[in-house]
Amino acid sequence: MNANWCRRASSGPLTCRPISSSAVSRIRVRDVNVRHSFRKYDVINKEMHKNGSVVKRIGKEGSIVGAAASVFAADVAKEEEGGMVENIKLGLLFASWYLANIYFNIFNKQMLKVFPYPVTCTAIHFMVGSILALTMWLLRIHQRPKLESETLKSISPLAGIHVLGNVLTNMSLKAVAVSFTHTIKALEPFFSVLLSFIFLGSIPTIPVAASLLPIVAGVALASISELSFNWTGFLTALGSNVTFQSRNVLSKKLMLKGKDGLDNINLFNIMTIMSFLILAPITILVEGVQVTPAVIQSLPEGMVTKAIIASVAFHSYQQISYLVLQRVSPVTHSIGNCIKRVVVIVASVIAFNIPVSRQNALGTALALFGVFLYSQAKRAENAKEKAT
Repeated sequence: MNANWCRRASSGPLTCRPISSSAVSRIRVRDVNVRHSFRKYDVINKEMHKNGSVVKRIGKEGSIVGAAASVFAADVAKEEEGGMVENIKLGLLFASWYLANIYFNIFNKQMLKVFPYPVTCTAIHFMVGSILALTMWLLRIHQRPKLESETLKSISPLAGIHVLGNVLTNMSLKAVAVSFTHTIKALEPFFSVLLSFIFLGSIPTIPVAASLLPIVAGVALASISELSFNWTGFLTALGSNVTFQSRNVLSKKLMLKGKDGLDNINLFNIMTIMSFLILAPITILVEGVQVTPAVIQSLPEGMVTKAIIASVAFHSYQQISYLVLQRVSPVTHSIGNCIKRVVVIVASVIAFNIPVSRQNALGTALALFGVFLYSQAKRAENAKEKAT
């Protein structure tokens, strides 16, 4: 049955418009909101029932029930419009997430080619990220958390793992092609399942375990045929997988999220600042002071700008990732992350004109398809848990 809502302007004929099926569904299931809208018009209580049905008395003053329905329909219309706006925002967040990833990986790789100091580059990324984090708090773009010494002690192991993971990633990016590093990083679900089993005692379901097979097989196939393959790049990429997944498992174990106003964004900001404080002295010990006026002048034109953009993109894409996670389910976020990896691999192949063999492309595609299957298996698992 079609539903309409009617209203009369201050002067002019009575106009009626159909209510969309989605709006009708919302009106039916949200009876509380309907009654709330009706209460805006006290006179409605006198006109609500006559002969067992709602009276729609249309006179010179217009429809009383229709007026209340109009208010609620307008509210629904606003919600529908708000939903569309939220979808647009989410789409822009995904696009920004992917774009920042592309800029970071390409500019960072270009920087590492002419400035082969991965630890120093990582320290610069953390320094710029720390400045951005402090700016967010100073300008009140994001609420500054209230921190206690116990909270900082809990975060310090995460910051240490964060440092190690990013240093290993940059070491891998220095040694092998960007596309190969990200192919190896497709093993993240494998290490997530393994570490969750070791530290949390979480036993994977058969579909989840089965989805790991194409991931491992795909990475193995891509590694065999990778032209830029070397053990340093391969092992450091694997090491970054282990450290990042350890960080994720440890953050769950310590139950930091939501504590003392410490949401994901603030947690990452604090980890970034602590990571810089940890890595700065280590950088000097390991690689010395490499950022000098003479070194900066010797860099190709525009490289300093690219290094700054890469550092901003490094911090931004991780922050945007958390903003996306706040709006979607973890499984949807995982699928988005899988698509992001495809986008970065394709962009890096184009940017650096990397030759890709058929076997290498097949291995990469198989690994990424396995990641997709893993995401679907986790989605089914979560749905089953909610149902029970």
